Amino acid sequence: MAEDARWIGAALALGERGRGRTAPNPNVGCVLVRDGRVVGRGWTQPGGRPHAEAMALAEAGEAARGATAFVTLEPCAHASPRGPACAALLTAAGVARVVAALRDPDPRTDGRGLDRLREAGIAVTISVREAEAGRAMAGFLTRLSLARPHVTLKLATSLDGAIAMASGESRWITGPEARAHAHLERSRCEAILVGRGTWEVDAPALDVRLPGLEARSPRRVVLSSRHTRESGGSSPDPSTMAQPQEMGSRFRGDNVVWLGGPAEISDLAGVDHLLVEGGAGAAVAFLAADLVDRLLLYRAPILIGGGRAALGDIGLGSLAEAHERWALVDERRLGADRLEVYERHTASAGMR
Repeated sequence: MAEDARWIGAALALGERGRGRTAPNPNVGCVLVRDGRVVGRGWTQPGGRPHAEAMALAEAGEAARGATAFVTLEPCAHASPRGPACAALLTAAGVARVVAALRDPDPRTDGRGLDRLREAGIAVTISVREAEAGRAMAGFLTRLSLARPHVTLKLATSLDGAIAMASGESRWITGPEARAHAHLERSRCEAILVGRGTWEVDAPALDVRLPGLEARSPRRVVLSSRHTRESGGSSPDPSTMAQPQEMGSRFRGDNVVWLGGPAEISDLAGVDHLLVEGGAGAAVAFLAADLVDRLLLYRAPILIGGGRAALGDIGLGSLAEAHERWALVDERRLGADRLEVYERHTASAGMR
């Protein structure tokens, strides 16, 4: 089991390479091991094809025969115009064993892939590092179970919970290491959302500015309570809004999606991971709507005093409602700053 967990860990690391680029397919990783040596590896490619197993088998060639396939999700059982079923590919390649971290809840597979492997005489092991695999493919699983993207809310605050000076000055609360990490998080999402106020005042680029990852900038989404579905998805009339000069063409709505409320994220096609990044109003709206799955809390070792609070009223009726909603899953130091990562507590997951 220790060896199985080790190789599934390698497959999980490979799967992370595709995160934010494979929707509507999951970001799967696969490692083929024969006689203790890696003979093939793969991860789901941009757009969802080829699948991780197909990539690993293509690299391994004849060396796949008799090997063990370590894969982060049950191999698919359904053929597609875009490619054959992975269970069939593994069978044809002659692998001896398949170790899968997570069963695929997609009704087109949902156990059928494992059954087909067993019927072909292939040994199957399931549920190795299952929780980690669920976290790695949270976007796919959330879209499948809740018909919406997995939502991460990012907050960068002072020790006393401010996101800006009283004047609105906010550049920069955190240091360069924390900001670089935030850009890495952007690269792992298909879309990034800010509130209309942040869009107007700060004119954020919302892109990825890490060397080598610039092409992975997410789609830009703006939340505006004055925008409705009836507007047909068009951007607001620029003549009705303040126009900071540095906004340039971005303000005209080029390549920007406008939403009238948090619930409309379900309509974002091709988006399984959404990062809510800018504005206390947007943060409050998503928390009040109970649509936040993960929190990124960057805290700088500074006190502002009298600054703009990170959050307003999120609709809690009592202090008891605030408890047991969030579980700390990671924490680390980024330069002088501190990052804490929280996920929705399992006890409150049904509230969504």
